[in-house]
Amino acid sequence: MQILLLGYGKMGKTIETLALNAGHDITGRIDESNTHSLSDYTSKNTDVAIEFSQPNAAYRNIEYCLQNSIPVVSGTTGWLDKKPHLDQLCLEMEGAFFYASNYSIGVNLFFDVNKKLARLMNSFSNYKVSMEEIHHTEKKDEPSGTAITLAEGIIQEKKGIDHWVLGSGNSNNLPIRSKREGKVPGTHIVTYSSAVDDIEIKHTAHSRKGFASGALMVAEWILEKKGVLTMQDFLKI
Repeated sequence: MQILLLGYGKMGKTIETLALNAGHDITGRIDESNTHSLSDYTSKNTDVAIEFSQPNAAYRNIEYCLQNSIPVVSGTTGWLDKKPHLDQLCLEMEGAFFYASNYSIGVNLFFDVNKKLARLMNSFSNYKVSMEEIHHTEKKDEPSGTAITLAEGIIQEKKGIDHWVLGSGNSNNLPIRSKREGKVPGTHIVTYSSAVDDIEIKHTAHSRKGFASGALMVAEWILEKKGVLTMQDFLKI
């Protein structure tokens, strides 16, 4: 498989190592130092693009891939207000566009557990839900894309919660507390608190390898697919 890496930071380099070990080829590496080289890549020399760049570059990267019939797998967060335009472009071009805020298999199972717990808690109004996420100090967006996905799952399933807020909240919203510490790959905690006890679910990533291996598995899977795709399609949850 010929892979184009869009973004060559820590995630891109981890994906590269796993891809090469699996027998794939890296056809190119695009970062902010050589964005002009993106036009060198087409469907003739690239099977799939894996995009972990920066919020200000993601839209342009994905748009280029869709316009040039390159299936694209993206995990960049902090730009999703523009995603509907790319979803529409993907459908118009009959391309393949896969987006996930987190490619860890464990996190995506955690997303499903989070929704199920939110549904259960509808019968117990004495519990107040809140969330905390912890990431490394180099992460630019807050809350994390993973935290937002968790929050959207709760809002979808939990009656009386209609939006999330960064910081403290009230009875009608979900407060998310963001922390940036050292080299933490990612920790997410959802807590339901009452006067007598707390219920807590937690996912702790130990390294970037879980995210990278998930993205590579999706890149292998997407080659024969079309449309706007998500981890629910991949995992069949």
